[in-house]
Amino acid sequence: MKYQNLFTPVKIGSVTIKNRFAMAPMGPLGLADSEGGFNQRGIDYYTERAKGGTGLIITGVTFSDCKVETQSMPNCPNSTYNPVHFIRTSREMTERVHAYGSKIFLMMSAGFGRVTIPTNLGEFPPVAPSEIPHRWLDKMCRPLTVEEIKSIVKSFGDGAYNAKRAGFDGVEIHAVHEGYLLDQFAISMFNLRNDEYGGSLENRLRFAREVVEEIKSRCGEDFPVALRYSVKSMIKDWREGALPGEEFEEKGRDIAEGLEAAKLLVQYGYDALDTDVGTYDAWWWNHPPMYQEKGLFRPYCKMVKEVVDVPVICAGRMDNPDMALESLEKGECDIVSLGRPLLADPDYVNKLRAGRMAQVRPCISCQEGCMGRVQEYSMINCAVNPQAARERDMAYEPILKSKKVMVVGGGVAGCEAARVLAIRGHQPELYEKGSQLGGNLLPGGAPEFKEDDLALAKWYETTLKDLRVPVYYNHEVTKDEVLAGDYDAVIIATGSQPKKFSLGDDEKVYTASQVLLKEKDCGETTVIVGGGLVGCETALWLAEHGKKVTIVEALDKILAVNGPLCHANKDMLERLVPYHGVEVVAGARVKKYENGVLTADTAEGEKTIPCDSVILAVGYREENSLYHDLEFDVPEIYLLGDAKKVSNIMYAIWDAFEVANHI
Repeated sequence: MKYQNLFTPVKIGSVTIKNRFAMAPMGPLGLADSEGGFNQRGIDYYTERAKGGTGLIITGVTFSDCKVETQSMPNCPNSTYNPVHFIRTSREMTERVHAYGSKIFLMMSAGFGRVTIPTNLGEFPPVAPSEIPHRWLDKMCRPLTVEEIKSIVKSFGDGAYNAKRAGFDGVEIHAVHEGYLLDQFAISMFNLRNDEYGGSLENRLRFAREVVEEIKSRCGEDFPVALRYSVKSMIKDWREGALPGEEFEEKGRDIAEGLEAAKLLVQYGYDALDTDVGTYDAWWWNHPPMYQEKGLFRPYCKMVKEVVDVPVICAGRMDNPDMALESLEKGECDIVSLGRPLLADPDYVNKLRAGRMAQVRPCISCQEGCMGRVQEYSMINCAVNPQAARERDMAYEPILKSKKVMVVGGGVAGCEAARVLAIRGHQPELYEKGSQLGGNLLPGGAPEFKEDDLALAKWYETTLKDLRVPVYYNHEVTKDEVLAGDYDAVIIATGSQPKKFSLGDDEKVYTASQVLLKEKDCGETTVIVGGGLVGCETALWLAEHGKKVTIVEALDKILAVNGPLCHANKDMLERLVPYHGVEVVAGARVKKYENGVLTADTAEGEKTIPCDSVILAVGYREENSLYHDLEFDVPEIYLLGDAKKVSNIMYAIWDAFEVANHI
């Protein structure tokens, strides 16, 4: 009963939501068909989150404009392009969502403007309120005409009317938030107009005002219209965002104007504010990586809640139910919005209600499967949940005969394979040579900002125990043992080992894994060889603990290869490294480490760096010797995870799911 207050009803306008949880809007790429409707994948995706207990489903962004910015986001629904088809496919989805007692809002966008993703722009010039630089491309944007603004406003009315016919309970407008087109009009840095849409705050908000007024006139005052809203921009300069705790002059919307704008927007008719901070120039705020603290929007939501009388929705790494409850009871928000956590586990809300939080699969904030894939491949998925956004295609396959399967290796690939096999009715047995499950999750989760890696390892341990999968620890499997075991199939997921090389005084040369696991003490000053993801995260962690750290990288910059797929993660980590005092020596090759001095060759000549230790973060090498010993002796044998090819958590889990689901 501890979390009972999170399960009390709340109203947005005339609509009652059964609990205090919403599904945050996330790009619905891949969830639409070519005619602008929701495809079967999209219908299943949203229905699954309703089935999981979420009170309010907010779809990813959809469009109604078919004239001004037609190429801004492919594979997304459009509520006016083919109204009959949109209504038909949407009606199928809303009826299924309503069967579970959930409500569903359609998110509608005015457009992207200067932040249009380059791969989605095509040959069309980007638009904006004024002639300003594009966020990603070295080109200037074309100002919207008044006629185009009026056309977009009218399309909102048409689209919302179609959404209401399709069974949506309301709409959420995208957005005076994150630097999208409506936000560009609202922010004086981007809006240089001298007509009725520029100048004063009221004029800069005129576009957003006309949108809500148009929708209310078409759909009625009792049809809820929420707004995605950023109370502060976090912009230092063009394409330069601020870091947490950094002192800077706000060039975008500051808090004072943000609160005044919030009051005006509610006065104009918006029924709820879905609140955060940030823009695409500071993308790691709106899409917070693991380097941001959990619940980072809470203080800003509280400020907004104190000046408006409509519900305030708060997202931003809010997956801790104690934090969610505290935010509600402290008056910071009315509704807790879960985005990535519902990708990772669509049953989050029902599991919390039933007191089964240990069974909730954690989001690790890697953004590899969600924002990274939206950005690079125009599709949304989840690194830790291979079924997310493809529930039907990746459903568990039925079996005709139960097989006895040996799984060697207790990293994420081995654990995921054993989990899927057990769910399907096979008889997996898992062998781990160490004393814990998790593999490289264990050193990877050592920094405080990577705590959810350890939570994922714990989740696998709990899940395999619930599924009654035998797990044998401290057991290194041999070839003879496999051959004598009478197994129907064998999965080798023996992982990888850190690459090492000699620098001379090797007693003080460690791997990043050894330092992260606190098997070795790096001293007060250390040099990390390798500026990839492991090297940078290790450097950041050590610097946060007061160590003097230097990164030596052979390429011309850190994170040059194999960095995070999502810009929010990569860009933030790139800036955090120097911000925390880590020196970076790029374009350098280490030669030797002797008498407490590391020597490296650089373009400027030989460089010496005194240090207590050297930490190697130069990659991993596949450990697949057992597989090669067995590949011609075992008829059904599979190689998974880093043992197959060193990669990231996502591909280890996805490959394991694919193989284990078809044995």
